[in-house]
Amino acid sequence: MTPLKVSIAGVVASLLLILLIFELVRSRRLRERYALLWLLTGVVLLVLSAWRQGLNTIAGWVGVSQPVALLFAVAGMFIILVLLHYSTVISKLADQNTVLAQRLALLEQELDERVASEEP
Repeated sequence: MTPLKVSIAGVVASLLLILLIFELVRSRRLRERYALLWLLTGVVLLVLSAWRQGLNTIAGWVGVSQPVALLFAVAGMFIILVLLHYSTVISKLADQNTVLAQRLALLEQELDERVASEEP
């Protein structure tokens, strides 16, 4: 059985994560579409932390002897998924940045050519 202190610490940490995400969204420092993954992570960790018997049952199904280890494994999996999602977003933004820089260079070149052709 998961120790009560560990469950309480997990619940508190999960609630703090959820409240932090809501505050970041409210203050517009985090967009809603990115907050969904973090909220899902917080909710799953909250449920697993609060539902001690469920965590023990799932740990038995998976074959993990320590249910707390399963809690950390689930948290790690969600963090890896969030990081993978952000990596794809960053890759897309980097590609868009390259295209914009190239377009800007072409516009600057065209502007320089027009200014040079208008000089007496």
